[in-house]
Formats: sequence, C-alpha cells, structure tokens
Amino acid sequence: MEMVPKPPTETGPNSVTVTEQPAGSATQSNSRGHSGAMGLWLRDLVFSALASVLIITFLYQPVRVEGTSMLPRLEDSDRLFINKFVYHIEAIGRGDIVVFRYPRDEEKSYIKRVIGLPGDRVRIIQGQVWINGHPISEPYVPERYRDDRSYTEITIPPDHYFMMGDHRSISSDSREFGPVARELIYGKAVFVYWPAKDAGVVR
Repeated sequence: MEMVPKPPTETGPNSVTVTEQPAGSATQSNSRGHSGAMGLWLRDLVFSALASVLIITFLYQPVRVEGTSMLPRLEDSDRLFINKFVYHIEAIGRGDIVVFRYPRDEEKSYIKRVIGLPGDRVRIIQGQVWINGHPISEPYVPERYRDDRSYTEITIPPDHYFMMGDHRSISSDSREFGPVARELIYGKAVFVYWPAKDAGVVR
C-alpha cells in the first residue's frame, strides 16, 4: 500500500502562516482533508490493482507444476511465474524452460526444456543428446535422472522446437510427440515463488 506523504511544514523565524479560511471553519476543513486523503488512498488502491492485473495479463502469469519430469529444479506442486511477453522481443533459446500447449491436446499445458532449435539435427544415442553432429553437455540432468534411450536423427522443422524434461527416465516429451510448434509456446519459466525452499530464478 502506498502511503500519502504529508506536506512539509515550515518552521523557524522566517516561516509564515497563511490562513485561507475564516475563523470557525476548522472542523469543515478537517472533514474535507479527511475526505481528500481517503480519495487519494482509494485512487492509489485502484491504480495498484489495475497495474497488477495488467502485469499478470500481459507479462507474468502464475502457474503450478504438476508432475516430476523437471526434477531436480522443479518439483511437483511448485508455484512459479512465467513471462508471457519475453518471446515477443527475443528468440527462444536452447536451454530455456518453457510452457506450451500439449500438441496432442491443447487443453493441457506442459513445461519442458528447449533442446533443439529450428533447423537443428537432433539425435540421441543411449541417452546422450547430439546436436548437429556434436554431443552436448547437460549439467541440469543429474546422473540418477539419465536414461539410455536412443532417438533416430531428425531435422527440426522451421518454427518448431525439440523439448525434453530434465528427469529423462520418466519424461513424456518430444521423443514421444515430436517437435513443438512455435505457436504453442506461450511462456518462459522465470521464477519459483513457492514453496520458499525452492524459491529462486529458474535455470
């Protein structure tokens, strides 16, 4: 809540007191002052509420994680903010954690990590991801969450992205439903706010 600052009071030998109302009208003035302060408080409250709505509507949206495919960073029932505007001004990057509508049922949303970009050649050999003929380092995937699955090399189509969960042994991702169209991606995970033990920037 924003506090309304009080006007400065002049004191000292050079200060001047100016009376703007006739004697006997102090009560009326106090009443007007009280009403004015309430009006300013209500104005600030309404402005703050509108600003919050605009921020949530156009910039950030709170979401809840369901499942454990993004362990160890994101746990089941974690609450986080996604940025819905960022990809209007910058490109989707490899390693970003994004939220998108599930290609096979757009009523559902998935959260995964971007592994392959448009035009990339993606191949997986016994759990090791290869991009354009080179193995990539994935420090966000602990050894205990790796698997030994393989995936035949594909070239990612224009405006599509290859998604994978960090918990590779249980994740349902692009290895099953293929690359995800850009139009289905609607936010970037930026900050976990609950529970407190998980709070922090999402990387």
